[in-house]
Amino acid sequence: MSFVLPTGSPSPAFDLPGSDGRRHTFADVKGAKGTLIFFTCNHCPYVVGSEARMKALFERIQPQGISMVAIHSNETKDHPTDSFDAVLARMREMGFRWLSLDDGEQLIARAFGAERTPHYFLFDAAEKLVYSGRQDNSPRDASKAQTRELDEAIAEMLSGRPATLPRTDAIGCNIKWWDKEKHWMPGEACDLDYLYQRSAASGPGAGKG
Repeated sequence: MSFVLPTGSPSPAFDLPGSDGRRHTFADVKGAKGTLIFFTCNHCPYVVGSEARMKALFERIQPQGISMVAIHSNETKDHPTDSFDAVLARMREMGFRWLSLDDGEQLIARAFGAERTPHYFLFDAAEKLVYSGRQDNSPRDASKAQTRELDEAIAEMLSGRPATLPRTDAIGCNIKWWDKEKHWMPGEACDLDYLYQRSAASGPGAGKG
C-alpha cells in the first residue's frame, strides 16, 4: 500500500494549533474552489529556495478561491530551528500570510504520507485529493525549473479536468522524524527522488538536508 495519500482520497482528519492562536480542522481551512496543504519547515534548503515561489503561489491562488495552508511536522530536538516559535518568527520575517499549523506529534504527516519538505497536497472543491508531490523540478533554484506540475494541476482542477499528472515525487529534505536518524524514512515510503538525485546529481548543492 502506498505511503503517500492516494489520489482521490479525502483529507485525513486533523485538529491542529495554528499560527493565529486557534485550532483548525480541514473544514476550517478549506477553500471554496480547492485547498492546498503543504508540509514544510524552516531549515531545509529546498524550502528556503522555494519561499519566493510559495509566496507568489499564495498571492495567485487565494483570489481564485483556493486556500493554502502549511503544516510543520519536523522533530525539534535535533532541529530546534523548526520549532513552532521559530516558525512564527520566520513567518513575520518573511511576510508569509498563509496559515501555519503545528503537527508536533507527526500524526498528520503520517496520515498524509508526507515524505519531504516541501510536499504539496491539492484537494478540489469536493475535498478529494487531485495532486500530490512537488511544485516544480527545481525547488532549490527557480532558474533551473523546467516543469510546473503543481501549477498545471491547479489549472486543470479549476477547469474541471483531472490532473494529467496526479502524483509526482516530492523533492526536498525528508521529514525529520522523532527519535530517528536524520535521513530515516518509514519503510513503506517511496524514496525514488532521493535515489535519483543521489545518482544523478553532482556538483554544489547536490544531496539532502
